Amino acid sequence: MYIVILAGGSGTRFWPLSRAARPKQLISITGDRSMLQRTVERVLPLNPKRILIITNHLQADETGRQMQLYDSVPIYVIAEPSACNTAPAIGLAAALVSSIDPSGIMAVLPADHFIKNEKMLRDTLVFAGDAARNGVLVTLGILPSRPETGYGYIEAGVDSINEGISQGPFQVQRFVEKPPLAEAVRYLEEGNYFWNSGMFVWRADTILEEMGKYMPALHEKLVPLLPSGTLCDQTLLKEKIATLYQDIESVSIDYGVMEKSSIVQMVPVEMGWSDVGSWSALPEVIEPDADGTVCINVAGHIAVDSSDCLIYADNRMVATVGVHNIVIVSTPDAILVCDRERCQDVKKVVELLGTAGLTDYL
Repeated sequence: MYIVILAGGSGTRFWPLSRAARPKQLISITGDRSMLQRTVERVLPLNPKRILIITNHLQADETGRQMQLYDSVPIYVIAEPSACNTAPAIGLAAALVSSIDPSGIMAVLPADHFIKNEKMLRDTLVFAGDAARNGVLVTLGILPSRPETGYGYIEAGVDSINEGISQGPFQVQRFVEKPPLAEAVRYLEEGNYFWNSGMFVWRADTILEEMGKYMPALHEKLVPLLPSGTLCDQTLLKEKIATLYQDIESVSIDYGVMEKSSIVQMVPVEMGWSDVGSWSALPEVIEPDADGTVCINVAGHIAVDSSDCLIYADNRMVATVGVHNIVIVSTPDAILVCDRERCQDVKKVVELLGTAGLTDYL
């Protein structure tokens, strides 16, 4: 199996800790390895043939530095000249895998997700790889634990997960955008809707063939990457990537291929998953204290009539008095104070900083 890790995100919802050159996947939000390093470490027991990390040119140097810890498998850091969503990044990786192994199985994973049961992920990837050898596109669907409005959903061709289903895979009926609460409640009750994890397993030639059907302009640009040896010739690779990204359309793999293809199947999995999309998601992955507060990198926390907060303090002592349900993030040059219900709006702060020309804080 080849592992493809998508690591080009900007992580704007984790400002001020996450910055353009060191976004969410390259920092340690929980105090140990970076999220990218944890992603690599959880797949190493699979003994992958190669790991391809697709990142942004601004992040390539730091990504490469972090990968120096690992020498048991060849790791290639591949820099996109511009961020164009997931379809071009996946197409690029598929073409490079195909250049050395056209029918090679590739697993596509985001770099910035949290997974509690890492063995379950590995077992599921192996199972999905067996299905993918038959020429289908496999996506991993997370068994939902609550009516979540912040995730996309997959409707699967199975009566109900509540009736006890097998491993699958199941035919995908449709992909659903982030639903309103009433719809999310109904999805949970009906039992055949799964959270869209953004994790995929397929043969390199299968995804390229489907791109040829549904994204012919992108596929045509990928063809020059197919000759053998491109992956190992860094100078040639940079030249071809520069050509590939000229006038390229920015589109997600879901919209570009998965929602249109008739050969998409889903494998359900329950593995303690979170996409860690904003500061408010951290209580899902870090145990709160008795007052419901999560403290990260603090010298200490004194709470007076305070609860349900999230505090990141760059090794400082923090005292809270009479505050509830807020986020406090302190870095050497910036402080964020935010209602926990408004964490998705932190990206607006980044937009306003850019508009104001305050690029030192980006």
